Amino acid sequence: MSKPLEGIKIIDFTHVQAGPACTQLLAWFGADVIKVERPGSGDVTRSQLRDIPGVDALYFTMLNSNKRSLTLDTKKPEGKEVLTKLIKESDVLVENFGPGALDRMGFTWEHIKELNPGMIVASVKGFSDGHHYEDLKVYENVAQCAGGAASTTGFDDGPPTVSAAALGDSNTGMHLAIGILTALHARNKTGKGQKVAVSMQDSVLNLCRVKLRDQQRLDRIGYLEEYPQYPHGKFSDVVPRGGNAGGGGQPGWVLKCKGWETDPNAYIYFTIQGHAWAPICKALNRPEWIDDPAYNTASARQDKIFDIFAVIEDWLKDKTKFEAVDILRKFDIPCAPVLTMKEIANDPSLRASGTITEVDHKERGKYLTVGSPIKFSDMTVEITGSPLLGEHTDEVLASLGYDKKQIADLHASQAV
Repeated sequence: MSKPLEGIKIIDFTHVQAGPACTQLLAWFGADVIKVERPGSGDVTRSQLRDIPGVDALYFTMLNSNKRSLTLDTKKPEGKEVLTKLIKESDVLVENFGPGALDRMGFTWEHIKELNPGMIVASVKGFSDGHHYEDLKVYENVAQCAGGAASTTGFDDGPPTVSAAALGDSNTGMHLAIGILTALHARNKTGKGQKVAVSMQDSVLNLCRVKLRDQQRLDRIGYLEEYPQYPHGKFSDVVPRGGNAGGGGQPGWVLKCKGWETDPNAYIYFTIQGHAWAPICKALNRPEWIDDPAYNTASARQDKIFDIFAVIEDWLKDKTKFEAVDILRKFDIPCAPVLTMKEIANDPSLRASGTITEVDHKERGKYLTVGSPIKFSDMTVEITGSPLLGEHTDEVLASLGYDKKQIADLHASQAV
Protein backbone atom coordinates (compact mmCIF):
# COMPACT_ATOMS: atom_id res chain seq x y z
CA MET A 1 0.00 0.00 0.00
CA SER A 2 1.34 3.43 -0.91
CA LYS A 3 1.81 5.93 1.90
CA PRO A 4 -0.19 9.19 1.95
CA LEU A 5 2.81 11.47 1.33
CA GLU A 6 4.53 9.31 -1.28
CA GLY A 7 5.58 11.50 -4.22
CA ILE A 8 6.30 14.51 -1.98
CA LYS A 9 10.02 15.35 -2.01
CA ILE A 10 11.37 17.44 0.86
CA ILE A 11 14.76 19.15 1.07
CA ASP A 12 15.63 19.03 4.76
CA PHE A 13 18.04 21.82 5.68
CA THR A 14 17.30 21.48 9.39
CA HIS A 15 19.45 20.50 12.34
CA VAL A 16 19.19 19.74 16.07
CA GLN A 17 15.54 19.17 17.06
CA ALA A 18 12.68 21.46 15.98
CA GLY A 19 13.18 21.11 12.22
CA PRO A 20 14.21 17.43 12.25
CA ALA A 21 11.15 16.55 14.36
CA CYS A 22 8.98 18.16 11.68
CA THR A 23 10.61 16.45 8.72
CA GLN A 24 10.79 13.08 10.48
CA LEU A 25 7.02 13.15 10.98
CA LEU A 26 6.51 13.79 7.27
CA ALA A 27 9.02 11.04 6.39
CA TRP A 28 7.07 8.58 8.57
CA PHE A 29 4.00 9.26 6.45
CA GLY A 30 5.77 8.62 3.17
CA ALA A 31 7.52 11.82 2.07
CA ASP A 32 10.99 11.44 0.56
CA VAL A 33 13.01 13.56 2.98
CA ILE A 34 16.54 14.34 1.80
CA LYS A 35 18.58 15.63 4.71
CA VAL A 36 21.25 17.97 3.37
CA GLU A 37 24.31 17.95 5.62
CA ARG A 38 27.76 19.46 5.70
CA PRO A 39 30.45 17.08 4.40
CA GLY A 40 32.59 15.60 7.15
CA SER A 41 30.46 16.64 10.12
CA GLY A 42 26.76 16.74 9.33
CA ASP A 43 24.06 17.61 11.84
CA VAL A 44 25.71 18.59 15.13
CA THR A 45 23.54 16.10 17.01
CA ARG A 46 25.36 13.21 15.32
CA SER A 47 28.15 13.77 17.84
CA GLN A 48 26.31 15.31 20.81
CA LEU A 49 25.76 13.24 23.99
CA ARG A 50 27.25 10.10 22.45
CA ASP A 51 26.94 6.82 24.34
CA ILE A 52 29.05 4.88 21.81
CA PRO A 53 32.30 6.52 20.61
CA GLY A 54 32.41 7.27 16.90
CA VAL A 55 28.78 6.26 16.29
CA ASP A 56 25.82 8.56 15.63
CA ALA A 57 24.33 9.68 18.94
CA LEU A 58 20.81 8.76 19.97
CA TYR A 59 20.05 12.48 19.83
CA PHE A 60 20.44 12.24 16.05
CA THR A 61 19.00 8.78 15.44
CA MET A 62 15.75 9.53 17.28
CA LEU A 63 15.05 12.63 15.18
CA ASN A 64 16.07 11.48 11.72
CA SER A 65 14.55 8.09 11.01
CA ASN A 66 13.12 7.30 7.56
CA LYS A 67 15.26 9.99 5.88
CA ARG A 68 18.02 9.97 3.24
CA SER A 69 21.31 11.83 3.84
CA LEU A 70 22.99 13.94 1.16
CA THR A 71 26.29 15.65 1.97
CA LEU A 72 26.65 18.97 0.15
CA ASP A 73 28.76 22.09 0.52
CA THR A 74 26.35 24.78 -0.63
CA LYS A 75 29.04 27.45 -0.32
CA LYS A 76 30.78 26.04 -3.39
CA PRO A 77 29.51 26.45 -6.98
CA GLU A 78 29.19 22.68 -7.44
CA GLY A 79 27.04 22.42 -4.33
CA LYS A 80 24.85 25.32 -5.43
CA GLU A 81 24.32 23.60 -8.78
CA VAL A 82 23.11 20.42 -7.05
CA LEU A 83 20.80 22.39 -4.78
CA THR A 84 19.38 24.26 -7.78
CA LYS A 85 18.50 20.96 -9.45
CA LEU A 86 16.99 19.64 -6.24
CA ILE A 87 14.80 22.71 -5.80
CA LYS A 88 13.47 22.41 -9.33
CA GLU A 89 12.10 18.93 -8.68
CA SER A 90 11.17 19.11 -4.98
CA ASP A 91 7.99 20.19 -3.23
CA VAL A 92 9.16 21.57 0.11
CA LEU A 93 12.34 23.07 1.54
CA VAL A 94 12.49 23.12 5.34
CA GLU A 95 15.14 25.16 7.15
CA ASN A 96 16.03 26.43 10.60
CA PHE A 97 19.07 28.53 9.72
CA GLY A 98 19.71 31.88 11.31
CA PRO A 99 17.94 34.87 9.71
CA GLY A 100 19.13 35.58 6.17
CA ALA A 101 21.25 32.41 5.77
CA LEU A 102 19.39 31.19 2.68
CA ASP A 103 19.64 34.64 1.12
CA ARG A 104 23.40 34.72 1.70
CA MET A 105 23.61 31.29 0.10
CA GLY A 106 22.06 32.85 -3.01
CA PHE A 107 18.66 31.22 -2.61
CA THR A 108 16.30 34.07 -1.82
CA TRP A 109 12.57 33.44 -1.84
CA GLU A 110 12.32 35.28 -5.16
CA HIS A 111 15.00 33.07 -6.73
CA ILE A 112 13.43 29.87 -5.36
CA LYS A 113 10.07 30.91 -6.82
CA GLU A 114 11.71 31.42 -10.21
CA LEU A 115 13.23 27.95 -10.05
CA ASN A 116 10.02 26.31 -8.81
CA PRO A 117 6.79 28.36 -8.52
CA GLY A 118 5.17 25.52 -6.57
CA MET A 119 7.89 25.30 -3.93
CA ILE A 120 6.95 25.63 -0.27
CA VAL A 121 9.69 27.06 1.94
CA ALA A 122 9.07 26.28 5.59
CA SER A 123 11.07 27.89 8.37
CA VAL A 124 11.56 27.44 12.09
CA LYS A 125 12.24 30.74 13.80
CA GLY A 126 12.91 31.77 17.38
CA PHE A 127 10.55 34.75 17.19
CA SER A 128 8.18 35.87 14.46
CA ASP A 129 9.37 38.29 11.78
CA GLY A 130 9.23 41.84 13.06
CA HIS A 131 9.37 40.84 16.72
CA HIS A 132 11.70 43.04 18.76
CA TYR A 133 13.70 39.93 19.75
CA GLU A 134 13.89 38.46 16.23
CA ASP A 135 17.71 38.63 16.26
CA LEU A 136 18.00 36.50 19.43
CA LYS A 137 19.28 32.94 19.16
CA VAL A 138 16.68 30.59 20.63
CA TYR A 139 16.99 27.15 22.17
CA GLU A 140 14.47 24.93 23.94
CA ASN A 141 14.53 26.54 27.38
CA VAL A 142 14.80 30.05 25.95
CA ALA A 143 11.56 29.41 24.05
CA GLN A 144 9.82 28.04 27.15
CA CYS A 145 10.69 31.21 29.03
CA ALA A 146 9.76 33.55 26.17
CA GLY A 147 6.49 31.71 25.53
CA GLY A 148 5.16 32.01 29.08
CA ALA A 149 5.55 28.37 30.11
CA ALA A 150 8.37 28.77 32.65
CA SER A 151 6.76 31.60 34.62
CA THR A 152 3.71 29.44 35.27
CA THR A 153 5.53 26.14 35.96
CA GLY A 154 6.86 24.98 39.33
CA PHE A 155 5.84 25.81 42.87
CA ASP A 156 5.00 29.22 44.25
CA ASP A 157 7.92 29.29 46.66
CA GLY A 158 10.47 28.47 43.96
CA PRO A 159 11.86 29.96 40.76
CA PRO A 160 10.32 29.61 37.28
CA THR A 161 10.85 26.06 35.97
CA VAL A 162 11.24 24.66 32.48
CA SER A 163 9.53 21.44 31.43
CA ALA A 164 11.38 18.30 30.36
CA ALA A 165 8.92 18.04 27.47
CA ALA A 166 10.27 19.73 24.32
CA LEU A 167 7.68 22.50 24.23
CA GLY A 168 10.05 24.76 22.30
CA ASP A 169 11.64 22.30 19.89
CA SER A 170 9.55 19.25 18.98
CA ASN A 171 6.32 21.14 19.60
CA THR A 172 7.42 23.79 17.08
CA GLY A 173 8.25 21.02 14.62
CA MET A 174 4.75 19.58 14.96
CA HIS A 175 3.21 23.00 14.31
CA LEU A 176 5.43 23.46 11.25
CA ALA A 177 4.39 20.05 9.89
CA ILE A 178 0.76 21.16 10.09
CA GLY A 179 1.69 24.36 8.25
CA ILE A 180 3.48 22.43 5.50
CA LEU A 181 0.57 20.05 4.97
CA THR A 182 -1.81 23.02 4.84
CA ALA A 183 0.38 24.75 2.23
CA LEU A 184 0.55 21.55 0.16
CA HIS A 185 -3.24 21.33 0.25
CA ALA A 186 -3.50 24.97 -0.83
CA ARG A 187 -1.07 24.30 -3.68
CA ASN A 188 -3.33 21.50 -4.91
CA LYS A 189 -5.99 24.18 -5.40
CA THR A 190 -3.89 27.08 -6.69
CA GLY A 191 -0.69 25.53 -8.07
CA LYS A 192 1.29 28.12 -6.11
CA GLY A 193 3.85 27.57 -3.42
CA GLN A 194 4.32 29.87 -0.44
CA LYS A 195 6.45 30.55 2.62
CA VAL A 196 5.42 28.99 5.93
CA ALA A 197 7.02 30.01 9.22
CA VAL A 198 6.52 28.95 12.82
CA SER A 199 8.27 30.63 15.72
CA MET A 200 9.27 28.75 18.86
CA GLN A 201 7.82 31.48 21.08
CA ASP A 202 4.46 31.28 19.31
CA SER A 203 4.38 27.49 19.54
CA VAL A 204 5.02 27.49 23.27
CA LEU A 205 2.37 30.16 23.78
CA ASN A 206 -0.11 28.11 21.77
CA LEU A 207 0.25 25.35 24.37
CA CYS A 208 -0.08 27.89 27.19
CA ARG A 209 -3.43 29.28 26.13
CA VAL A 210 -5.09 28.24 29.40
CA LYS A 211 -2.58 30.41 31.24
CA LEU A 212 -3.47 33.36 29.00
CA ARG A 213 -7.10 32.56 29.86
CA ASP A 214 -6.16 32.65 33.55
CA GLN A 215 -4.39 36.00 33.22
CA GLN A 216 -7.59 37.57 31.92
CA ARG A 217 -9.67 35.99 34.68
CA LEU A 218 -7.16 37.17 37.27
CA ASP A 219 -7.26 40.71 35.86
CA ARG A 220 -11.03 40.73 36.20
CA ILE A 221 -11.68 39.08 39.59
CA GLY A 222 -8.32 39.06 41.39
CA TYR A 223 -8.09 35.34 42.17
CA LEU A 224 -8.08 31.91 40.52
CA GLU A 225 -10.14 29.40 42.44
CA GLU A 226 -8.57 26.25 40.95
CA TYR A 227 -5.03 27.22 42.02
CA PRO A 228 -3.58 26.02 45.36
CA GLN A 229 -3.21 29.65 46.48
CA TYR A 230 -7.01 29.86 46.79
CA PRO A 231 -8.63 30.52 49.22
CA HIS A 232 -5.91 30.82 51.89
CA GLY A 233 -3.06 32.35 49.89
CA LYS A 234 -2.52 35.64 48.15
CA PHE A 235 -2.52 36.47 44.43
CA SER A 236 -0.40 39.11 42.74
CA ASP A 237 -1.38 40.60 39.38
CA VAL A 238 0.23 37.78 37.34
CA VAL A 239 -0.70 34.12 36.94
CA PRO A 240 1.13 32.24 39.71
CA ARG A 241 2.99 28.96 39.59
CA GLY A 242 0.41 26.31 40.37
CA GLY A 243 2.55 23.35 41.40
CA ASN A 244 0.70 20.20 40.38
CA ALA A 245 -2.75 21.78 40.25
CA GLY A 246 -5.01 20.56 37.46
CA GLY A 247 -5.36 23.86 35.66
CA GLY A 248 -8.62 22.91 33.95
CA GLY A 249 -11.04 23.49 36.79
CA GLN A 250 -10.58 19.94 38.13
CA PRO A 251 -8.50 19.87 41.35
CA GLY A 252 -5.59 17.47 41.00
CA TRP A 253 -2.31 16.71 42.75
CA VAL A 254 0.60 14.28 42.77
CA LEU A 255 0.22 11.97 45.77
CA LYS A 256 2.62 9.58 47.52
CA CYS A 257 2.18 5.84 47.23
CA LYS A 258 3.84 2.89 48.95
CA GLY A 259 7.61 3.09 48.64
CA TRP A 260 7.91 6.85 48.11
CA GLU A 261 10.61 7.05 50.81
CA THR A 262 13.09 5.26 48.55
CA ASP A 263 11.52 5.61 45.10
CA PRO A 264 11.27 9.25 43.92
CA ASN A 265 8.58 8.25 41.41
CA ALA A 266 6.28 6.22 43.66
CA TYR A 267 3.41 8.66 43.07
CA ILE A 268 0.14 8.90 41.22
CA TYR A 269 -1.68 11.89 39.80
CA PHE A 270 -5.18 12.05 41.24
CA THR A 271 -7.94 14.28 39.87
CA ILE A 272 -11.13 15.13 41.72
CA GLN A 273 -13.74 15.71 39.04
CA GLY A 274 -17.23 16.71 40.11
CA HIS A 275 -18.97 13.78 38.45
CA ALA A 276 -16.46 11.39 40.05
CA TRP A 277 -17.03 12.58 43.61
CA ALA A 278 -19.36 9.75 44.61
CA PRO A 279 -17.08 7.04 43.15
CA ILE A 280 -14.10 8.67 44.91
CA CYS A 281 -15.92 8.51 48.24
CA LYS A 282 -16.81 4.86 47.64
CA ALA A 283 -13.23 3.96 46.67
CA LEU A 284 -11.89 5.68 49.81
CA ASN A 285 -14.51 4.14 52.10
CA ARG A 286 -15.89 7.59 52.87
CA PRO A 287 -19.57 7.20 51.85
CA GLU A 288 -20.59 9.88 54.36
CA TRP A 289 -18.92 12.52 52.19
CA ILE A 290 -21.21 11.85 49.21
CA ASP A 291 -24.16 13.90 50.48
CA ASP A 292 -22.40 16.00 53.11
CA PRO A 293 -22.96 19.68 52.12
CA ALA A 294 -19.44 20.43 53.38
CA TYR A 295 -18.05 18.17 50.65
CA ASN A 296 -20.61 17.42 47.93
CA THR A 297 -19.91 20.43 45.68
CA ALA A 298 -16.67 21.64 44.16
CA SER A 299 -16.96 25.04 45.83
CA ALA A 300 -17.58 23.44 49.24
CA ARG A 301 -14.51 21.23 48.83
CA GLN A 302 -12.13 23.94 47.65
CA ASP A 303 -11.04 25.24 51.06
CA LYS A 304 -10.51 21.65 52.25
CA ILE A 305 -8.92 20.28 49.08
CA PHE A 306 -5.52 19.54 50.63
CA ASP A 307 -7.18 17.88 53.62
CA ILE A 308 -8.99 15.64 51.13
CA PHE A 309 -5.72 14.90 49.33
CA ALA A 310 -4.19 13.98 52.71
CA VAL A 311 -6.98 11.44 53.27
CA ILE A 312 -6.37 10.00 49.78
CA GLU A 313 -2.63 9.83 50.47
CA ASP A 314 -3.30 7.94 53.70
CA TRP A 315 -5.39 5.46 51.67
CA LEU A 316 -2.48 5.10 49.22
CA LYS A 317 0.25 4.39 51.78
CA ASP A 318 -0.02 0.58 51.56
CA LYS A 319 -0.49 0.46 47.78
CA THR A 320 2.04 0.77 44.97
CA LYS A 321 1.24 3.29 42.26
CA PHE A 322 0.20 0.48 39.93
CA GLU A 323 -1.99 -1.23 42.54
CA ALA A 324 -3.66 2.08 43.35
CA VAL A 325 -4.47 2.88 39.71
CA ASP A 326 -5.82 -0.64 39.15
CA ILE A 327 -8.28 -0.08 42.00
CA LEU A 328 -9.21 3.49 41.10
CA ARG A 329 -9.81 2.87 37.40
CA LYS A 330 -12.59 0.43 38.35
CA PHE A 331 -14.37 3.44 39.85
CA ASP A 332 -13.76 5.54 36.68
CA ILE A 333 -11.59 7.99 38.63
CA PRO A 334 -9.13 10.06 36.51
CA CYS A 335 -5.63 9.11 37.67
CA ALA A 336 -2.31 7.77 36.42
CA PRO A 337 0.95 6.41 37.80
CA VAL A 338 3.95 8.71 37.52
CA LEU A 339 5.90 6.69 34.96
CA THR A 340 9.66 6.84 34.62
CA MET A 341 11.42 6.74 31.25
CA LYS A 342 12.60 3.20 32.12
CA GLU A 343 9.02 2.09 32.77
CA ILE A 344 7.86 3.72 29.53
CA ALA A 345 10.68 2.08 27.55
CA ASN A 346 9.56 -1.33 28.81
CA ASP A 347 5.80 -0.74 28.62
CA PRO A 348 4.28 -3.62 26.59
CA SER A 349 1.25 -1.54 25.56
CA LEU A 350 3.45 1.22 24.13
CA ARG A 351 5.54 -1.39 22.31
CA ALA A 352 2.43 -3.07 20.89
CA SER A 353 0.94 0.21 19.66
CA GLY A 354 4.17 1.35 18.01
CA THR A 355 4.49 4.40 20.24
CA ILE A 356 7.85 2.99 21.36
CA THR A 357 9.66 0.97 18.72
CA GLU A 358 12.98 -0.81 18.27
CA VAL A 359 14.83 -0.26 15.01
CA ASP A 360 18.13 -1.29 13.47
CA HIS A 361 21.04 1.03 12.81
CA LYS A 362 23.94 0.06 10.54
CA GLU A 363 26.56 0.96 13.15
CA ARG A 364 24.93 1.06 16.58
CA GLY A 365 22.69 -2.00 16.16
CA LYS A 366 19.23 -1.98 17.72
CA TYR A 367 17.97 1.06 19.60
CA LEU A 368 14.68 2.33 20.95
CA THR A 369 12.98 5.35 19.50
CA VAL A 370 9.58 7.00 19.52
CA GLY A 371 7.08 5.91 16.90
CA SER A 372 4.20 7.85 15.45
CA PRO A 373 1.87 9.30 18.10
CA ILE A 374 -0.77 9.51 15.37
CA LYS A 375 -2.57 6.25 14.60
CA PHE A 376 -4.46 5.46 11.40
CA SER A 377 -7.10 2.87 10.64
CA ASP A 378 -5.71 2.10 7.16
CA MET A 379 -1.99 2.64 7.65
CA THR A 380 0.69 1.22 9.89
CA VAL A 381 3.56 3.70 10.26
CA GLU A 382 6.88 1.93 9.71
CA ILE A 383 9.90 3.43 11.46
CA THR A 384 13.34 2.77 9.96
CA GLY A 385 16.82 3.61 11.23
CA SER A 386 18.40 7.00 10.65
CA PRO A 387 20.84 7.40 7.73
CA LEU A 388 24.60 7.45 8.04
CA LEU A 389 26.24 10.74 7.07
CA GLY A 390 26.10 11.03 3.27
CA GLU A 391 24.75 7.51 2.91
CA HIS A 392 22.49 8.42 -0.01
CA THR A 393 24.62 11.08 -1.71
CA ASP A 394 25.44 9.03 -4.81
CA GLU A 395 21.85 7.79 -5.05
CA VAL A 396 20.44 11.33 -4.94
CA LEU A 397 23.00 12.69 -7.39
CA ALA A 398 22.27 9.85 -9.85
CA SER A 399 18.56 10.66 -9.64
CA LEU A 400 19.44 14.25 -10.63
CA GLY A 401 21.19 13.02 -13.78
CA TYR A 402 24.84 12.90 -12.65
CA ASP A 403 26.93 10.09 -14.12
CA LYS A 404 29.65 8.21 -12.23
CA LYS A 405 32.46 10.54 -13.33
CA GLN A 406 30.47 13.65 -12.45
CA ILE A 407 29.65 12.16 -9.05
CA ALA A 408 33.34 11.39 -8.42
CA ASP A 409 34.30 14.92 -9.50
CA LEU A 410 31.66 16.39 -7.20
CA HIS A 411 32.97 14.36 -4.28
CA ALA A 412 36.46 15.65 -4.98
CA SER A 413 35.26 19.25 -5.11
CA GLN A 414 33.33 18.85 -1.85
CA ALA A 415 36.11 17.10 0.06
CA VAL A 416 36.72 18.50 3.52
